[in-house]
Amino acid sequence: MAGGDARNGLQMVEEREASGDDAPLVTNASLPPCCVKALASAPESDARCHATVVSGWFSQSHGKAGKVQYYNNPMWPGEAHSLKVEKVLYQGKSPYQEVLVFESATYGKVLVLDGIVQLTDKDECAYQEMIAHLPLCSIPSPKTVLVIGGGDGGVLREIARHKSVEVIEICEIDKLVIDVCKEFFPDLSIGFDDPRVRLHVGDAVEYLRNAPEGKYDAIIVDSSDPIGPAQELVEKPFFDMIARALRPGGVLCNQAESMWLHTHLIQDMLSICRESFKGSVRYAWTSVPTYPSGVIGFLLCSKDGLPVDFTNPINPIEKLEGATSAGREIKFYNSEMHKAAFALPTFAKRELATVSVSSKKDQSNLKEEAPKGKIGSQEALFTA
Repeated sequence: MAGGDARNGLQMVEEREASGDDAPLVTNASLPPCCVKALASAPESDARCHATVVSGWFSQSHGKAGKVQYYNNPMWPGEAHSLKVEKVLYQGKSPYQEVLVFESATYGKVLVLDGIVQLTDKDECAYQEMIAHLPLCSIPSPKTVLVIGGGDGGVLREIARHKSVEVIEICEIDKLVIDVCKEFFPDLSIGFDDPRVRLHVGDAVEYLRNAPEGKYDAIIVDSSDPIGPAQELVEKPFFDMIARALRPGGVLCNQAESMWLHTHLIQDMLSICRESFKGSVRYAWTSVPTYPSGVIGFLLCSKDGLPVDFTNPINPIEKLEGATSAGREIKFYNSEMHKAAFALPTFAKRELATVSVSSKKDQSNLKEEAPKGKIGSQEALFTA
């Protein structure tokens, strides 16, 4: 959830001066097709917003050098979450993004990248625990795991609960985020202290391109929103590289946005992943109050090989030695939450059921697995 992490792709347009400010506009050409579709159905003009912190309140917007700025984030048009700020703890800028840390009135410390909340002390557990344990508890004895993004260290902290894991590689592009989180979020960055962790600071696409074929049991992608350069992280070549790097029966857990706001994107990702992985493909979700719409989703995929039943943890956290020992309590995830994460509301089943299934194998699965009735047929789309 940092640097190469989730939700940091805010597109902002500075107010143009009378003398002519040529700040770049967000154009359809810079957006993934799913966002172009969403904007076409719900167009929004640029709106005046508060600066990052005004009168003791943080809003998901941006200010610079005393100038009012505008933004229109196509990932959640018309929304800006606000939090009361007790104290600004850090402000800085890396080559990739602006970094802000503040103490909030209700959620503890908050990490913000490019004006977007990445995590808070209070609710980070709902994201970190789910994105790590949904895949790792779905396969027996994972040994080699790769994390893409995750510069705050929280995903590493959760992976470290699995004693079977021998190597934890992490590729994070922004060293500043790692350093800031080590200073202000020690309960998260403790993940970097595990001796099994191998940190690589650099571009994730290049890292995957050079990864040995079939190396990983699990890959966890804590990616940026698909805007600008990060768009390639939701395109088929990227998922093909992940599939190549996984062993047969290996699994991917990929941050997959909100079913309330991004069904176009989720549809596209489901369709691509069915082609790339050839195994099980499922969508899950969790509740995170400080994220837009209050929820975030995950795409779970297995490479063709031994079948993976994501909905029933074969490697339950409650039975892992030392995973929940004193001082290392899990706050959110458990086997019941694991199973519940795959239960989708009716509207999501209906909208995601439009995903095309091209292979004959998947078509036969739908016929064999779908019980009678409309909703049953739609649910089968999420069981490959």
